Amino acid sequence: MTGPFFNCIAAGDASALSRLYRRYHRRLARFLNRLTWKNELIDEIVNDTFMIVWQKAGDFRGDSNVSTWIIGIAYRPALRALRDQRRSEFELLDVDHVDSMVQYWHDHELSDLLSKALDLLPAKQRLVMALAYVLGHSVEEISQITECPVTTVKARMHQVSCKLRETTEVPGKAKCI
Repeated sequence: MTGPFFNCIAAGDASALSRLYRRYHRRLARFLNRLTWKNELIDEIVNDTFMIVWQKAGDFRGDSNVSTWIIGIAYRPALRALRDQRRSEFELLDVDHVDSMVQYWHDHELSDLLSKALDLLPAKQRLVMALAYVLGHSVEEISQITECPVTTVKARMHQVSCKLRETTEVPGKAKCI
């Protein structure tokens, strides 16, 4: 899928957009599923993303992979949706239950704890980790998607590593490396 294909989409060829959607929907949904388990939110972001692809198909220059370009388009709406979701969840949080939530997390296996720890990360850090470890993008591709310098991407990955190490430490046991 290259320039001429995107020219068809830019010219209003709905079947070309449909083929692109079928090819990249699953990958985009998998990326978004790592950020939220709310299917309606995932569907909304996917639809918003492909609407933007439909509108901006003529802008695709082939400087990056098609998947990198599409994920880059999805990045902004995903970030916005995660902020809105986090804000609404925070408003619903009952402070009296925080201790029981912490105990709950410590009672589960490390993989569950790790998953919960990832969910608590700020949206930008969670997105970087999902791009790297769920979708397998390189640091350079993540830099293109997020429109951040490579050094910022590396710094976010390092910050996440430190936070996860702290979060997953179990008292009385050796530190996770």
